[in-house]
Amino acid sequence: MKTALITGASRGLGAALAVALAPTHHVIAVGRTTGGLEEVDDLIKAAGGDATLAPMDITVDAAMQQLCKSIHDRWGGLDLWLHTAVHAAPLTLTSHVNPKDFAKSVDINITATSRLISYVAPLLGAEGRAVFFDDPRGGETFFASYGATKAAQIALARSWQAETGKTGPLVKIFEPQPMPTATRARFYPGEDRAVLTAPHDEAARLLPQILA
Repeated sequence: MKTALITGASRGLGAALAVALAPTHHVIAVGRTTGGLEEVDDLIKAAGGDATLAPMDITVDAAMQQLCKSIHDRWGGLDLWLHTAVHAAPLTLTSHVNPKDFAKSVDINITATSRLISYVAPLLGAEGRAVFFDDPRGGETFFASYGATKAAQIALARSWQAETGKTGPLVKIFEPQPMPTATRARFYPGEDRAVLTAPHDEAARLLPQILA
């Protein structure tokens, strides 16, 4: 069976994609929330799949190194990596950005992504594929921390995509539909969530494009 690493798999789109991939992939689910990962595991098992849960913080370098070494030792590599982990700093005026919030945004959205690319690339080899998810908020009012660091994350992905066009792995970038996730709720409190696309519906829409 093929293998899929999902960073940010404990909730939202990452969790939905983990369940959607269960029939065809062994899912290695990474997330900081153990309870969330266990709920995803239950759904994967109900779908007839199997998962390896990795309750880890992607900003801990030693943990990510150990995770990737374990993947290599057990499976020899990866077929797919979906990177859905992101930090959503509180909205604020750019002149009022909290230094700790900004540092955390940089650490999760940029630094951890850069390190993971370097660790996961050898596991994917020439035939694997990596997928990133854009949420273009750069330059929007009150989105300084999130917008800047998310844009930087996608810039990393686009550079990697350009560099591997002829050699692999295949790097894809998608912009999901608005979903009623915890991240979006921080940005738009009080929004009518009924009109948003459910994560499992968005996962079903994106999956054929991810695997194409």
